[in-house]
Amino acid sequence: MEILIRKIITANDLDRVRQITLSTGFFRDDEVEVAVELVTEAFMKGQEQSGYFFLFSMMGDHTTGYVCYGPTPCTMGTYDLYWIVVDNNYRGNGTGKMLMQQTEKELIARKARKLYIETSSTEKYLPTRNFYENCGYIEEARLKDFYSNGDDKVIYSKVLI
Repeated sequence: MEILIRKIITANDLDRVRQITLSTGFFRDDEVEVAVELVTEAFMKGQEQSGYFFLFSMMGDHTTGYVCYGPTPCTMGTYDLYWIVVDNNYRGNGTGKMLMQQTEKELIARKARKLYIETSSTEKYLPTRNFYENCGYIEEARLKDFYSNGDDKVIYSKVLI
């Protein structure tokens, strides 16, 4: 089945973001709530007004993943990737790569210079870090013991234009 990308947030996405994020087993409850807060704010205020932009991957009428990104405050042309999450039942089929590629296209259209991504250094996040590196992102910085003792924040970046 073909993977399609949509930009419009619907009321159903508020709960679907929670379900998708929980399905991965990667995120704590407080992290899931942040994801839901961001999509709720973007839905209520609009993506431009909130500064949180979402893309959703679709297979048929089923939402299989999402990405959330926004401009980095007080910068010119840099953006942060806040979330890229694929439902555990759809991982490994190219959905994440398609979401990332479409995000980059959207950002290039906005004249974004650079995209930054933060993630954990733990073993559990090794596939995530490999995914970013396979998408052409480079490790730019590492903040020791950021999330907790032994869990560094790894910052990736990619020049877009």
